[in-house]
Amino acid sequence: MKNEEQNSSRRAFIKNASLLTMGTSSLLAFPLGKPTTMVTQESDINIIGPKEGYSPQIGTLVSMMTWMRMVILAPVRNMSVSDLDYLVDENANSIGAMLMHLAATERFYQIHTFNDKTWGDWPKEDKKRWSIASGLGDNARKKIKGNELSYYLDALDEVRQNTLKEFANRDDKWLLKVDENFPWGPTNNYCKWFHVCEHESNHNGQFKFIKSRIQA
Repeated sequence: MKNEEQNSSRRAFIKNASLLTMGTSSLLAFPLGKPTTMVTQESDINIIGPKEGYSPQIGTLVSMMTWMRMVILAPVRNMSVSDLDYLVDENANSIGAMLMHLAATERFYQIHTFNDKTWGDWPKEDKKRWSIASGLGDNARKKIKGNELSYYLDALDEVRQNTLKEFANRDDKWLLKVDENFPWGPTNNYCKWFHVCEHESNHNGQFKFIKSRIQA
């Protein structure tokens, strides 16, 4: 019964975040502004901290990742295929390719941290599906295009749901475990997954910049 309640709370939190992402674009374009009554009444999206169904620090990480996902999807809401494929110049990345890049990055961190694989040691099917998006550049410009927004949102959601499932089965001890051999130097799982979160914030600025050029 307890597990069922935890799963229900977790699903409700993510569902509310998704609804806010698609339904409150004016708020999300300015996340530092005053939140609306609807947000505070319908969801705890703006409450960063432990969440039911997760250990305390993992829940806090989940709340940050969920908030950031809400923010980065706001600029792309209702974008057409041509908007998603738009290139500022011949060396730029499209918004569509970068959305897939975010999904690819998260997927590779899943394999690395959940499956305890050395960075770059990806299963054949994952390498085939995600490597182009991970690398971006010319290959992505040629091959990641012509897709509706739903294509990218589905990929992001598929990967995120797996992340949440895996997080629910781990504890704070795992989150704080230090990898002494990571290329950055000693790095714990918390830092690796916080990087997944801040990586999305980095591309959020690019989305807004590209959108301003499309509308110019």
